[in-house]
Amino acid sequence: MRSGTSATTAVMPFMADPGTFWMYLLSQAFGWSALLWSWGTVMLGLLLSGPGPGRLPVSRRALERWHRTASLTTMALMAAHALLFAAELVRYEARLGWAARLWSAFADTFVPGWYDSGTGRTAIPIGQGALYLAVPLGLLFYVRHRFGPTAWRRLHRLTVAVYALGVWHTLLYGTNVWYGEWPRTGLWLLQLPVAVLLLVRLLRPARRGERLAPPGPGRPGQGPAARWAVRAGGLAVAAAAAAGILAAAATGHDGGRTRPPPPPAGPQPAPTAPHVHEPD
Repeated sequence: MRSGTSATTAVMPFMADPGTFWMYLLSQAFGWSALLWSWGTVMLGLLLSGPGPGRLPVSRRALERWHRTASLTTMALMAAHALLFAAELVRYEARLGWAARLWSAFADTFVPGWYDSGTGRTAIPIGQGALYLAVPLGLLFYVRHRFGPTAWRRLHRLTVAVYALGVWHTLLYGTNVWYGEWPRTGLWLLQLPVAVLLLVRLLRPARRGERLAPPGPGRPGQGPAARWAVRAGGLAVAAAAAAGILAAAATGHDGGRTRPPPPPAGPQPAPTAPHVHEPD
């Protein structure tokens, strides 16, 4: 970063001083760690809820324990990501009084729609949605016996939505993947195993009652027509996602920006708001 060659400093040249912006960089590190842990959480969950591979070096109970541990770790890392982002906003707004600084940082970080700068107007509410889904899902596991296994299974499926929101947030706002270069392509390709396992999970679920079969009398795994339509729609969405990931990685049309030429040597102008990513 001090050399100015990183993607983060290309997006925000003033970040070439990591000693000043260390809280933002730590927030970024927590965010990336949360994304990778959530990837592992979803992969383990899909393995457990699908047909499962024929041979594994560990037991199913161990996989379930890893899945729970990864879920809680993801939740903690997401919270740390948000808290360090808020702390950086408090540090940045030094011209305000403490009460105003704390309120401004809290609102920008945790109130949907409050942050009003550039791509953050969209990306930050998406990240907030992931956090606000992840926390109750992680905690509800410990009281799942109070509302029954069927309701818990339905709620637990939202884990995939949490992961999808996290990936979307990263693709929109992650400075490491801001440009159409190999890190962004790598992030797209990382989603391919998830899409494939989701397809397998929908085609061959572990629970017999969830198997997709055309509605009709006497067929195991069938349900009402509406339920069948929902499952068939989910299968179509998963297949489309896998095809879209492959197309984005193969063509390079993955939403990445073009890296601008390096700025001239010398001090860079301060941002009008903290870590503004615009103009593209």
